[in-house]
Order: sequence, then C-alpha cells, then structure tokens
Amino acid sequence: MPPAYGTTGPPIVLVVDEILMGAARRAARYRTDVVDDPIRPDPDADLSELTGPFPEHGTDPDQVIKLLDEVTTPATMGFSNPRFYGWVIGGVYPVALAADWIVSAWDQNTVNYEATPGAVTLEATAIKWVKEATALPQSAWGAFTTGTTVGNATGLAAARTAVLAEVGWDATADGLFGAPEVTVIVGDEVHPSMVKALGFVGLGRNRLTRVPVDEQGRMRADELPEISGPTIVCLQAGNVNTGAFDPMDRIVPKAKEAGAWVHIDGAFGFWAAASPKLRHLAAGMELADSWATDCHKYLNVPYDAGLVLVRDPSSLERVMSVNASYLPEGEIGLDPGLYTPELSRRARGIPTYAVLKSLGRTGLAELIERTVRLARLFAQRLEAEGFDVLNDVVLNQVLVSFGDPKKTLDVIKKVATEGLMFAGPTVWQDKTAMRISVSGHATSEDDVERSVQAMVRAAKTS
Repeated sequence: MPPAYGTTGPPIVLVVDEILMGAARRAARYRTDVVDDPIRPDPDADLSELTGPFPEHGTDPDQVIKLLDEVTTPATMGFSNPRFYGWVIGGVYPVALAADWIVSAWDQNTVNYEATPGAVTLEATAIKWVKEATALPQSAWGAFTTGTTVGNATGLAAARTAVLAEVGWDATADGLFGAPEVTVIVGDEVHPSMVKALGFVGLGRNRLTRVPVDEQGRMRADELPEISGPTIVCLQAGNVNTGAFDPMDRIVPKAKEAGAWVHIDGAFGFWAAASPKLRHLAAGMELADSWATDCHKYLNVPYDAGLVLVRDPSSLERVMSVNASYLPEGEIGLDPGLYTPELSRRARGIPTYAVLKSLGRTGLAELIERTVRLARLFAQRLEAEGFDVLNDVVLNQVLVSFGDPKKTLDVIKKVATEGLMFAGPTVWQDKTAMRISVSGHATSEDDVERSVQAMVRAAKTS
C-alpha cells in the first residue's frame, strides 16, 4: 500500500498510478451502478466517519479514496440516473467525464493563453462551435463560468457598465455611488437566479420593473413599458416551469430601438437554437446583447460549466480585465481572464469541447430533440392515465397535477421513496404540480413508461 504523504515510500509515479487507477475503477463502478441504484440519497446513510477533529497524522491515500467512495456514495443523488427528472440536470456523457479527469490531471489555471495555450485553445474552439450551432453573431465572445447564475451576473455587469457609459458614467472606475439610475425590466416569472445576479452586481433585487406574463409564463410583449434612459431588459429562453420562451422576436427589436441592452437568461432553452426543428422557439435571441447558459444541463457535462457571451466583447473586457506586472501579456480575444470574474479557474470548458466534438452538429440537435420527444411522450401517457398536464410541452418541461395539492405532493413523496425515479414539486401560477425535467442523454422511452407506472402506483394509494 502506498504510504501517507510526507513519509518515505515507493517512487511518486507508482503512488500516483495506484491511486488514480483505483479511483478510476471506483468511479466507473459508480457510473455503472447509478442506472439501477435508488436515486435519492439514503436518508439512513451514516456520514459520521467523514467528520470529527482534524487528524493528527496523515491517512493512507488509498484509505482516503475508499472512505470517499464507500461512505459518501450512499449519500449522493443519482443525477446521472436516466429517470432523474428533478431539475434540469443531465447525466454525464462518458466522454465528458473522461475529459474532466484529464482536465484535473493537467491542473491548468486557465486564464491566460501564453501560460496555458492548449487549454485556452480548446475552450475558445468550444465557444466558436457554440456560436456556430446557435447562429449567434460572430462578433460575440465570452468565457466559461461556473453556471448560468455567474454567467448572468457577468453579462449584467457588462450591461450595467455599457448603459451607464452611454450617459457618460464610468461604472468600472467610479462604481455606482451617485450614478444615474438604471432601469431593469424582467418578466413576472423571472428565475430567482437572475434576481440573485441582479442583486450582487448592484442593480438590486427589489427595484425591478416586472412585466405581466401569459398563461405559459411568457413575458407579454404588449405590456412592455416605455423605455428611456439607461435600461436593461432581461428575457428568458426557457421558463423554469413550463419551458416557454419569451417572445424575443417581438421584444428585442423594440427594446434595442429604444436604446436598451437586452440580456438573455438561457440556462437550458438557449440550446433550442441548435435544433433545426426547435430554433423557432428562440427566434430573436440572436439579436440580443448578451447571453448566459449552462452546459451541465443540456450538454450533459460534469459540474460545473456555464457560458457567458457578449455581442461586443469590449463591454465585458472593460469590466473584467486586470493588469499586474507578474502576469504575462495575454492574447487579446482569447484570455478567459479578460471575460470572467475569476483569476483562478480550472479549464471547465474542455468537457464541453469533448461533447461537441463527439456529437457534431447533428448529434447535438438530436440530443435536444430527443428530450422534447420524451417530454411529449410523458405528457401523452400521463393524460391517458387521467392526470392533468398543466403546460404546453414545447421543450423538456412537463407539469402534472394528480389532483388537489395534498395528493400531488403525496404522489411526489411516494415515487421518490420507491426510488425508481425522482421528480420534485413546484407551485406555478398558484397550482401545485410535479415538475418533470427531461435532460439526460441516457433517458429512453422505456424509462418514461416505467416512470409513468411508478406515478400510477403512487396515485392509487394516495
């Protein structure tokens, strides 16, 4: 057995090889077992062995990995199970997982091209491919972030600075103290992460102009207020409950004509633009000024991986760039450190590169379209069983009621306890529902049928 760190023992190459190969075998076994294991964390899992005081002496590395696997695994959520529908979380593609392991082995702090040209080139290529797949303007650029929350905040920071610059205020240099007021317009069903992002870039959570939405949660274009002065309009590509899209083709031109900056929260709906059959849902998205999305949702890459893009990258660089004598001169247009808040960041975009390279344009479109077909199959089967589907299924989201709120919540609890599938509750437009999010590449028609039967069993005893 290899010794604990800090002691004498076998050559480091042998130690590393044993540790990594052992961990890889455990990880591979987990990925195989997750398909059939109960999805929810075991409520009786004993995690006490993970806690306690800081140990006085080191522990054998193999024993540390064994502890992580054998004690922690029962307390994990089966996100990669093909019948996990609780949130928009796709199971990890094997190629993305393998790429992520290599990223960790490379251990690159990927902020600068000169220091890490290989990693930066891969991330830059992935960004280029995303733009080509979704028909975004070629001028747009940005970087991979931890997720859409940080992507939204990063895009909004650029928006805030740009709209204030139009009226002569340098927010980057002078902050927001005494700055002209910025109007922020959102739909009434804006996602909480967007509100959070607005709060920590200084635009506030409570001073938003909220626009009424229709019966599917889409912002009503006819209710858009008159725009004047520095203004940011935040639109949704994919309502978190219904999957519906704000009518961007009607709102974006009107907002831009009035001088507003338009930001798109496209956590998962952004990827509809990569499908010839679905891109009509995102019509007008390409006209916006900034976009944020997740790759660990629809692209099924490991956590974490988000993406922010800005039509005029100089707006983002103005906010995020940094100069220091000890940092190498960067390759302008490529350095991720110019476009994200971080100066310490792993090369999180490389698993996305691996998935896009593996799928190609047609494979990416098929991934998105398959989830929509399965979501519609869910809706058809649930309605055939006599349950009430509440939304128009346009993407991957299905809202279903099993009766009154108490019965619906009871069914959700019972199917989760059974462990075959997992879907969580939501309250949408005053209606309690189970929210089914079909996002995993491994989900099949058989998984849908087995899941529906689990719901039927739970409903009969509720």
